[in-house]
Amino acid sequence: MDRPEDDAALPLSGLRVLDFGHTVMGPSCGLVLADLGADVLRIEPPEGERTRRLQGFGIGFFGAFNRNKRSVALDLKHPAGLAAARRLLARADVLVENFGPGTMQRLGLDWESAEKLNPRLVYCALKGYLPGPYEDLPALDEVVQMQAGLAYMTGPPGRPLRAGASVIDIFGGVFGVVGILAALRERDRTGRGGIVHSALFEATAFLVSQHMAAAALTGAPPPPMPARVSSWPVYDVFATADAPVFVGVTSAAHWQRFCAAFDVGALRDDPALATYEGLFRERARVVPALAALLAPLPSAEIIARCRRARIPCAPVAQPADLFDDPHLLAAGALLDVALSPSVRARLPGLPLRLGDAPLPLRRQPPEAGAHTREVLTEAGYAEAELAELAREGAIGLGR
Repeated sequence: MDRPEDDAALPLSGLRVLDFGHTVMGPSCGLVLADLGADVLRIEPPEGERTRRLQGFGIGFFGAFNRNKRSVALDLKHPAGLAAARRLLARADVLVENFGPGTMQRLGLDWESAEKLNPRLVYCALKGYLPGPYEDLPALDEVVQMQAGLAYMTGPPGRPLRAGASVIDIFGGVFGVVGILAALRERDRTGRGGIVHSALFEATAFLVSQHMAAAALTGAPPPPMPARVSSWPVYDVFATADAPVFVGVTSAAHWQRFCAAFDVGALRDDPALATYEGLFRERARVVPALAALLAPLPSAEIIARCRRARIPCAPVAQPADLFDDPHLLAAGALLDVALSPSVRARLPGLPLRLGDAPLPLRRQPPEAGAHTREVLTEAGYAEAELAELAREGAIGLGR
């Protein structure tokens, strides 16, 4: 059930956002703003944004990134649909778009045109690349993971591998939010809006900056993560009697507590292992010994012992395991989201708290055009006009 009355208690209450996003990058930017209380209008074609119909890897995109928004269905290729978008733009605080290069210009909704309609508008353009030699190239999350070295660092040597989630689309979208909030702060000072750029390629470059720094310091390219030289004495996935477990021993104090929790035999009193430096030097001897020690033990027992000893550890989970994660459930961090008329699932909210309570689910992901009538009525359209625009196909009024 929608609870728009909760909007007023949230920090971005009163902000109107036009979300022209598609797939993940734009909608994830709009999602953060919506979860924080902004009135986010999801602008999509009358038949619904194509992400609604994706299968395979993308089947969960729409439900995951479009809660707490209102859907307004406009045919931007129809003059009347475009006119409605421009009317909404004139009253908005923020516009978010991640269309390909040139699309918003062809529609007359680019920054230069928008600024003339609404000088207070903050316009966030989410692209593959920031302005420069690459700016007109098409880009996707996976493309830039390959281009900026993240896929090289993720996969085994010679086998570049994209990350297992749309990390760059989401990271670029969240950086768009950072820019939007900064531009709104500047608008408070000057009274004028401005343009914000965020991009996939530069977001990926930022993520691999630690590896760039390592290359500069060592004079050699860093090896991919599966072949890396660990910075820690024990930082590994271990086979157990039933399921793999990750254990991290990153200090001499960790090692002392680990030895108290497990029977490590002669390793306990080995003077070569008394310091972090010694443990690190002896990693080739210590890790196989721990692998043999942990292999016959149940994973639950290993995790329980490590947690009692305050040793970093974790089961190797699958995403679906999080539906019933006791910590997320106890913290109220999972929201009961309607992914389809027949499927609901507990999905994570924003990974932050403002005060004591998690951010609420106020609106379920909307059906296409579910709020067109409501929003355009607020913008001054009469019911007869809406009916005529719907007959012309300029707008969709939902079901």
